[in-house]
Amino acid sequence: MNKNGMVYLVGAGPGDPELLTLKGKARLEECEVVIYDRLASDSLLDFVPYQSEKIYVGKEVGRHSFNQEAINQIIIEKALEGKRVVRLKGGDPFVFGRGGEEVIALQKAGIPFQVIPGITSAIAAATYAGIPVTHRGISRSFHVVTGHTKDTDNELVENFETLAKLEGTLIFLMGMGNLSLIVNELIRYGKDGNTPAAVISNGTTNQQKTVRGTLLTIEEKVKEENIQAPAVILIGAVTELDMKSLQYGRLSGLRIGVTGTPKLTEKLTNQLRNEEAYVDNLSFLYVKETEELTELKRAIDCILEYTWIVFTSTNGVDLFFQYLKENQFDYRKLGHISFAVVGNGTKEALMRQGFIADYMPEVYTTVSLAHGLVKSLKKEDKVLIPRAVNGSKDLTQILSDYSIPYTDIKLYSIETDKEKYNRITSNLLDYDYLTFASASGVEGFFRESDSLKLNTGKTKIVCIGDITAKKLNEYGITNYLIAREYSVPGLVDCIMEDIKKV
Repeated sequence: MNKNGMVYLVGAGPGDPELLTLKGKARLEECEVVIYDRLASDSLLDFVPYQSEKIYVGKEVGRHSFNQEAINQIIIEKALEGKRVVRLKGGDPFVFGRGGEEVIALQKAGIPFQVIPGITSAIAAATYAGIPVTHRGISRSFHVVTGHTKDTDNELVENFETLAKLEGTLIFLMGMGNLSLIVNELIRYGKDGNTPAAVISNGTTNQQKTVRGTLLTIEEKVKEENIQAPAVILIGAVTELDMKSLQYGRLSGLRIGVTGTPKLTEKLTNQLRNEEAYVDNLSFLYVKETEELTELKRAIDCILEYTWIVFTSTNGVDLFFQYLKENQFDYRKLGHISFAVVGNGTKEALMRQGFIADYMPEVYTTVSLAHGLVKSLKKEDKVLIPRAVNGSKDLTQILSDYSIPYTDIKLYSIETDKEKYNRITSNLLDYDYLTFASASGVEGFFRESDSLKLNTGKTKIVCIGDITAKKLNEYGITNYLIAREYSVPGLVDCIMEDIKKV
């Protein structure tokens, strides 16, 4: 790596986290520092490694917490530390994103950089509203204009005499504070007051709102609907078009928060987004590998003494086999071993390692796993259990009750990302549903704050299993649904069934 590090200016897109480019995602996953603003979806920070430094330099309307020169200096300082830095910018860095100024500062400092384009809200917000910025026979061009400039105080310096004569679609970004000025100047210079217009706020998010009218009526309609920034202003005949499908995803319009381990939340998020739900990953827990693995090494060295290996999580599977591969373990030595798993997710994780589970309970709980397993075990069997530090005591207690020898290996712990927790808990009541997949997940979520109150009637909890529900009760949460099947598809089906009742 260059001694001065490397900077990536990444376009975060307009709000929907799925509109981030694959290249942008890859740079986030490997960065050591991310410098971001308020226009970037917080969900994108889930791609950033936990240990990476996260610096917020967002700007609020009328108040700058950091001016551009200060942001430039932060980027340069972090690069001079020899780090991989991502400057995450809403939309596209070069579409009124002041990315050019940051590039010039990097060039002067002699720091290598790369600009990764992003989808601009100028096009994306209109598309999500069903408005094509160009359309055959209606508009052959579009023109993107800034709604304010850094050198003026709530004034525009654009040539409205020229803009008013353009026949294409006019798109104003960051112009809500100047809506009246924009409308009046266009009419003043000859634009027909009956020209169709639209204003789209919070484009591409579940909070997107669209109002349509004409140059003469759009201001009043914006006031009636209480449309707030950030918003995109579109002017032209295309704003009368409405190219949205009548049949959309079955969860369209719902905002769902998911919790759990990274693998589970990724799988659940993908399935919910396939149904067009707006999904936020609210999991602030991360997997931390145990540093002391002497006991695991001892067990692997004596693997011939064991007859069963029991996995209670996908994390346990992945970390166990990761250890085997890192230590060049010969898988043929596992030929005599039988495997037990707690549920489908763990079963699939085991299959990815090339092994098929010999036992899986019908009900995916640790208690059911233990009771079912002891029926297949003999007293001469010996069980190896690679799992979390705070794994359920039910499994080992039941094995002890039946005098089955076992070795309980602590492979990892589930830790709390305090920074993310503080960020996500400020708007929990905005969600239609929150999902929990385990009792430990509930405990980890609510034990951090006694002030979280979710019995509001609006936000519904969807959980897996009676044990998870019992833990919710302990924290005073009674407004929950229990999935029939203890799995990710079961959680999705539970939400589907509930919305049919509405």
